[in-house]
Amino acid sequence: MFLIAEFVRQHWQEDEFFGYQFLNSLNPMTIEQCSELPKNFPVTDDMVRSYLPGGSSLKKEMENGNIFLCDYKDLNSVVGKGNVIHDRQQYLAAPLCLLYKTSDEKLLPVAIQLKQEPGEENPIFLPLDNQDWLLAKLFVRNAEFNVHELNYHLLRTHLLAEVFFMATVRQLPSAHPLFKLLVLHFRYTLQINILARDQLMSEETFFSEHTGIGLVGSTVFLRKALATLTYRSLCLPENIKARGLEEMPNYYYRDDGLKLWNIIHEYVEGVLGYYYTSDDYIQRDTELQLWIKDIFEKAFLERQSSGIPQSFTSLEELIKFATMIIFTASVQHAAVNNGQFDFGGWMPNYPSSLRRPPPSSKGQAKEGDVLETLPDIGTTVHTMTALYLLSQKSSDHYSLGNCPEQLFTERRPLELTDDFRRKLEVLSYDIKARNVGLPLPYTYLDPENIENSVAI
Repeated sequence: MFLIAEFVRQHWQEDEFFGYQFLNSLNPMTIEQCSELPKNFPVTDDMVRSYLPGGSSLKKEMENGNIFLCDYKDLNSVVGKGNVIHDRQQYLAAPLCLLYKTSDEKLLPVAIQLKQEPGEENPIFLPLDNQDWLLAKLFVRNAEFNVHELNYHLLRTHLLAEVFFMATVRQLPSAHPLFKLLVLHFRYTLQINILARDQLMSEETFFSEHTGIGLVGSTVFLRKALATLTYRSLCLPENIKARGLEEMPNYYYRDDGLKLWNIIHEYVEGVLGYYYTSDDYIQRDTELQLWIKDIFEKAFLERQSSGIPQSFTSLEELIKFATMIIFTASVQHAAVNNGQFDFGGWMPNYPSSLRRPPPSSKGQAKEGDVLETLPDIGTTVHTMTALYLLSQKSSDHYSLGNCPEQLFTERRPLELTDDFRRKLEVLSYDIKARNVGLPLPYTYLDPENIENSVAI
């Protein structure tokens, strides 16, 4: 952990490392391939010509699949409503960041706009803008803090796992095969979420006192994030395809995550296929149908645009949904949780708040402006402490595939469980071997490091 934090301290200002973090850092979920520039992001060829191959253009590079975008438009609802920390106003941005994949497979930022509406007081910052460029990247990293912690970490793992768990204990008897398959992946989830509400997400606690978005802004943003949450985005194969990242090089989150998705899917398919021998059994299982209806109503507020099924008509549908739940509660949580201190322990790389407004012109930034923009000492210490604690393994850690008790008793599910563990062990070996050759190992989806449930 501390070795990676030291690497971050040494490289946080570099554009190459800045781009790398969109793939294999705390939030590998925002970046997407860009086939057409948003109308509110008027980057021109002249702005980025020096970064593209000779004779090329943005249009050509987009056609070649080399242009990528991170758009933090969901934060626009809280811009201008920053928190007040130690009697000082804090500031937020809703940036757009354009990145270019070079011929040597580096991902480099080439343009940043800090507000959603283009205009004279909202310039597009470029790598040659020196101190202005570093400030622009700070606001992107702060946007990453807000989007990662609230949407991809809190909402999409902790809170979803809680709703899945509550539907499971409300609607499924303990003898139900789906209950046996899922319940061990909810171990300690209620406990950790109660602690999170009490110590992180209530008045006079972390988000209220030590983040630029504040508790009120967090609530506003979470509503927006929930309103745009889709089933497809929770299913990794579909998510990767939708974002156009199938061929992105050095995307270890995708590589490891897809292998884990397939291993989990094969296990779930075997177990549920043992109990449900036809689609007719699925359709006539009233407890199962009440379970998915409960999730649709409570987790997704009956929002049909989410794509969440309201009922199951086939075994295939159930297998996919159960795979998503196990993946979310274990693999996805590990991906967005375990490296928080690694990448956030060096505060300038992951600031929880910013004390000066986004720059509205070029050439005005002075040498001390970065330090003056970063959070104060108290905010920094509290943020580092929170990230350190959240990055620790549970004191009662059980890695994916392992659990303190076995609920199945039939021979076939037990054989499938043993096979599941063996495949995870092989993947763990392969990931360790891959990491030996990397300057910055990607360890978060090594099955040994994946908690069986959202337990920390």
